[in-house]
Amino acid sequence: MDFGLTTDQASLRRRVIEFARQELGAALAENDRSSCFPADDWRRCAEFGVLGWPVPETYGGGGLDWLTTVVALEGLGYGCVDNGLVFAVNNHLWGCVVYLLVHGTEEQRARYLPAMCRGSLIGAQAVSEPEAGSDVLATSTVAVRDGRRYRLRGTKWFVSNGPVAGVFVVFARTGAPGRDQGALSAFLVTDDLPGLRKTTALEKSGLRTTPMGVLELNDCPVPAENLLSREGAGYTVFTSTIEWERAFTYASQVGAMERILDRSVTYATARSQFGQAIGTFQAVAHRIADMKIRLELARLIVYRVAWLKGEGRIAAMDSAIAKTFISESVVQTAMAAVGVHGARGYLTEWGVERELRDAVGGTIYAGTSDVQRGIIAELLGLRGALSGAQPVGSVQGGAPRAT
Repeated sequence: MDFGLTTDQASLRRRVIEFARQELGAALAENDRSSCFPADDWRRCAEFGVLGWPVPETYGGGGLDWLTTVVALEGLGYGCVDNGLVFAVNNHLWGCVVYLLVHGTEEQRARYLPAMCRGSLIGAQAVSEPEAGSDVLATSTVAVRDGRRYRLRGTKWFVSNGPVAGVFVVFARTGAPGRDQGALSAFLVTDDLPGLRKTTALEKSGLRTTPMGVLELNDCPVPAENLLSREGAGYTVFTSTIEWERAFTYASQVGAMERILDRSVTYATARSQFGQAIGTFQAVAHRIADMKIRLELARLIVYRVAWLKGEGRIAAMDSAIAKTFISESVVQTAMAAVGVHGARGYLTEWGVERELRDAVGGTIYAGTSDVQRGIIAELLGLRGALSGAQPVGSVQGGAPRAT
């Protein structure tokens, strides 16, 4: 088993890091304070090819395989200090683009993917509701067939990218109320349709450059050809696609962990107290050693998921493990970095405390750590461990292979 990167992968990672360092995050401090989406940086990402890395070249993408995409995202997380921008990119890719790759028709892919790769069309996922989060079967948004279209009614909350997105993957109920998995359907909903309103922008503690908002659907007429897969397949669409979001989003966080580690090593080497570098003190050195341990283990699990998806295999267990371990590891690493930097780590001007604020969200979005542990427990045979939350029966989708 070869754990090394190919020459091309290593070269791509270096180029991504150089691009991100030179082109992204220059206005981060102000954008973080004002919760401003960095539109110019988004455009630069599109021009570099970031927004289409896993998309086949036929649709204007980079045609990267899944593992190479993960390597590139890791480099983006390392080189770009704006974690919110990186999170917005991941929402675009794993909350929307991948749904088209795995479940979209040829016509849907041709219609949306080129603009999404160019960055002129931003993607988002609208799943959560006031009473439905990880429990997707509690969805109350309804879609009623009306001739050659569906009319959607409901409210979606916590929609990352929502205020700036032009296309949404929306889950709605086409069947009777209850917990029947066949009652849900998935739709591509564009923001130019009447009855769709982007309302409240939600303020967050971290990831403040990723806009989050509320989406209201008031008899929104969605063409029938915007249905993903088929009517009643929404639950299968969701569970077979969430594996990408739960693991691939965190490839960037692996890169962020390495960036935080390197910064902490540099500081601990340069900062002196009591006549010696603070890195020579065991308490500091052990914090940093633990950062390295978490980093290497996180990298291994996310690479494993990417390899599994490249082989066309289900990765429900592995993606849940990756999501839980990496998200919690980033919080631990960011907290340790605050400790290494001392009072400076608590000052906003140093940016270390921002790493911690940004990291906390990772334990919540795409299913909390508690939900992930429930999934892992169920897959180990401990039935009922989810206590009614999202079941884990996952059907592998047939994504077109990027070359």
